[in-house]
Amino acid sequence: MAAWPCTSAIVSGKLTANGRPMLWKHRDTNDQNNRIKRIEAHDGLMEFVALFDARDMRDTAAWTGMNTAGFAIMNTASYNLNADDVPEKDMDREGVVMRRALEVCRTVDDFARLLDTLPKPMGVEANFGVIDAQGGGAYFETGNYKYIRYDLKDAPDGILLRTNYSESGRPDEGFGYVRMENAKALLAPHIAARDITPAVFTEELSRTFYHSLQGRDYTAGTQRWVVDQDFIPRRISTASIVVEGIAPGEDPSLTLMWVALGYPPCAEIDLVTTGEGGVPTRLQGTGKDNHAPQADVVNAREAQVFSIKRGNGKHYIDLSKLYNKAGTGWCQTLRSANEQAYRRGYEARAARALRMTK
Repeated sequence: MAAWPCTSAIVSGKLTANGRPMLWKHRDTNDQNNRIKRIEAHDGLMEFVALFDARDMRDTAAWTGMNTAGFAIMNTASYNLNADDVPEKDMDREGVVMRRALEVCRTVDDFARLLDTLPKPMGVEANFGVIDAQGGGAYFETGNYKYIRYDLKDAPDGILLRTNYSESGRPDEGFGYVRMENAKALLAPHIAARDITPAVFTEELSRTFYHSLQGRDYTAGTQRWVVDQDFIPRRISTASIVVEGIAPGEDPSLTLMWVALGYPPCAEIDLVTTGEGGVPTRLQGTGKDNHAPQADVVNAREAQVFSIKRGNGKHYIDLSKLYNKAGTGWCQTLRSANEQAYRRGYEARAARALRMTK
């Protein structure tokens, strides 16, 4: 089975700065070349935008996405749910399930019905996270034959988090326990202040080298070479994506997808929307081998961060390429551009919302 460790969250509007719910996925995968594509409505299926692997020439597996109904979905791989003998060749169908969900689901309940009706075994072992335009949100901890649903409305503090184990699975199995504690610690002040924005995820969690087990944040430290182990951003991180839903009464077309494509600490932020022209060209698979030009740019930057090629060198982060006293690290130099990208995106949404009221 492929290893796809990721870190994710679903956030209630009561914790966000503008009252809109959010869904976040920090993707880790050995498929380093990802792209965003808009799939047009056809044959009674809905239009959607989603993250695909570049090698997936037929767009069979969506890894994070949203549709025109304001429904959005992502997943993290789980490793403590299944205990069966389903052949490996029949597994790893999470992306296929998510593409189908984007085609047919409008609500969280629709996704539950989809899981109920899929042929068994489903070929999955995952925590599927979904939100909808009605303010609903849930994780579905899903194995080959059943799922357990965790609704956002039942979360005491208004947020749900998942890495690479399931709460309903076998205790102490799976992965991502340290990353889970990292995320909790980094989010705690924002939960208390109820000021979560998409930038909290893309600019903080996806660019911070805090290690909860060691109780140490390497981000602002003086150590240059750090072992790449149990941070939220990892060498195999390929995107940080936040889908920002709508407030009550808003049109689903105002749902936004904020995308940091490529290794997140080295990535710019792009806004993606549904509709024609909603996917920036640099995020699309327009390059050689279906690569997104932006992913190639960011992968070249990442190569500077993981610059040692001999021996076990690939496991060592050169933090000076991301943060340094001169302020020339990628995380530092991209900060202003990303702030402006968020500002422009919100201005565009406000203008679009105003046009809808006239």
